[in-house]
Amino acid sequence: MNLRQLFLQHVAQTSTAPLALEIVRAEGSMLYGAQGEEWIDGIGGISVANVGHRHPAVVEAVRKQLDAYLHVMVYGEFVQSPQVRYAQALAAHLPSHLSSVYFTNSGAEAVEGAMKLAKRVTGRTGIIAFQDSYHGSTQGALSIIGSEYWRNAYRPLLPGVHHAVYNDLSMIDRISTDTACVIAETVQAEAGVRPPSKEWLQALRARCTETGTLLILDEIQAGFGRTGSLWAFTQFGIEPDVLLLGKALGGGMPLGAFIARKDLMDHFADAPVLGHITTFGGHPVCCTAGLAGFEALLAEALAEGAEAKGALFGQLLRDVPGLQSISRCGLWLALRFDGFDSNKRIIDHCIAKGLLTDWFLFASDCLRISPPLNISEDEIRRACSIIHSAASS
Repeated sequence: MNLRQLFLQHVAQTSTAPLALEIVRAEGSMLYGAQGEEWIDGIGGISVANVGHRHPAVVEAVRKQLDAYLHVMVYGEFVQSPQVRYAQALAAHLPSHLSSVYFTNSGAEAVEGAMKLAKRVTGRTGIIAFQDSYHGSTQGALSIIGSEYWRNAYRPLLPGVHHAVYNDLSMIDRISTDTACVIAETVQAEAGVRPPSKEWLQALRARCTETGTLLILDEIQAGFGRTGSLWAFTQFGIEPDVLLLGKALGGGMPLGAFIARKDLMDHFADAPVLGHITTFGGHPVCCTAGLAGFEALLAEALAEGAEAKGALFGQLLRDVPGLQSISRCGLWLALRFDGFDSNKRIIDHCIAKGLLTDWFLFASDCLRISPPLNISEDEIRRACSIIHSAASS
């Protein structure tokens, strides 16, 4: 059997029609296939490769760490310099109260940890999340994602979760002294890049403060410069109590984190001790890669350049045949067509012609664009040309 057949037989599948592209190399904004194929990576591993694939600084940092140590002890017991240095660097670029970092293996695990923290700190059980939100696929995260299509097959899920309408001021008063936390994406990702109004997010912040409810902002996709600023929440003039990170956090390696005030996070250390534990969270190689990627993101001003590159995409794609609308935040776009069938036809054509893209979980009529932030102007123009060709075919 060839590798594709072995993949289908031995690797657990997540759909009946995986892309099944055999990638043998990735560099910058490009992916390379086993048969000599080349694709511009229009989705960056779903906003993971913000500094591009195999950034030289990340590769060099990982090589050095491999010569030092890999896993040595479960999280939180040993002083491991990659964890400490990365946590310090993140805290230095966040509001002063977001100073304590808990590293996890993934964004979904960060969600789980933050939900536990909110219940532990407040002594409450109510959680408000939002329709068309995505926070991961573990049991707790699944309980709060905003689509019954994905939730229904796995019930019963967590009790006490209420799903409100995103960006709707009428839901604000549902936040009460029984609410442990409100969990919201700063920009809704899988709904097709949907930012809220500043008024709504500020009202959400004010009501959480009034009721002693923790505001948890999920920037697992929106963070690390994707929306044109290092953190999306800074564009709305608010600060969360807990920040969720993942995707680009690891520089291409698996890593997630939730970040809060130290006095809040200290609740995990006592009554009970080991209130939240993980074996591989904050793996030294992942933290080393993440720090190198973060430093490259800052040094190369990739967040600052995201808006201009996103605007170029928007300009070049505004007259795509059949396009109904474009939603954009920085270098993050959703192109809406007249339905999933039309969108999928365009996506398939793009892949065949050398551009990797896909659709959104809660917006299947939208084509996703979230390439590495260091994509070149030439690559942008080539990608847009392929989309034009696909939509015209």
